[in-house]
Amino acid sequence: MALPTAASDRQLKHRRSIEVQIYARGNGLWEVDAHITDVRSRETRMATGMLPAGAAIHDMLLRLVVDERFNVIEAGAETSAMPYSGECNRYGDIYSRLVGLNLMKGFRHAVKERLGGVQGCTHITELTQVLPTAVVQAFAGEVLDTRGDSAESTQPFQIDRCHALRADGPAVKTYYPRWYRAPQNSVSANSPPSSDAAVVTSEN
Repeated sequence: MALPTAASDRQLKHRRSIEVQIYARGNGLWEVDAHITDVRSRETRMATGMLPAGAAIHDMLLRLVVDERFNVIEAGAETSAMPYSGECNRYGDIYSRLVGLNLMKGFRHAVKERLGGVQGCTHITELTQVLPTAVVQAFAGEVLDTRGDSAESTQPFQIDRCHALRADGPAVKTYYPRWYRAPQNSVSANSPPSSDAAVVTSEN
């Protein structure tokens, strides 16, 4: 489906920005800063009073320290702007519950169990969902072998993790030929049906 055409007279009302920055910390540790802001382009009446145009409704930072096996070693959050001052930021150290999780092993499900609903902040918890793939991007080519060129290499991390890089697809055949696998159902049209196929046909 093509991208819907943007209306020529549309007006910006709200901007949500999500930014993730990942830093090498040394000694095999990395810092992950996930930042979310919500800004209205107009003056807005909030429950606590008027919010000037351009002022942040939400300004929140989640920071993780992870090792090169994707384990969360430290975690915490900070809220600078919020609609309900003194309440939105009253989650204490709840985001330390992320410690012990692995970004690549059931992370998103575990986050919902530990921080879902009223346990934490909706927006900070939502931020966690983009972190696994963001950290993969930071690790690509430095921590993770994304080429698989050497004799002792295993299959590159990214193969079979999306439609474009499926092992039986043209991109892998072109750029990672060593790891290409022909489609399992690529049977010649002139080949006789197998005995199993014949049985299925006769039963139907």
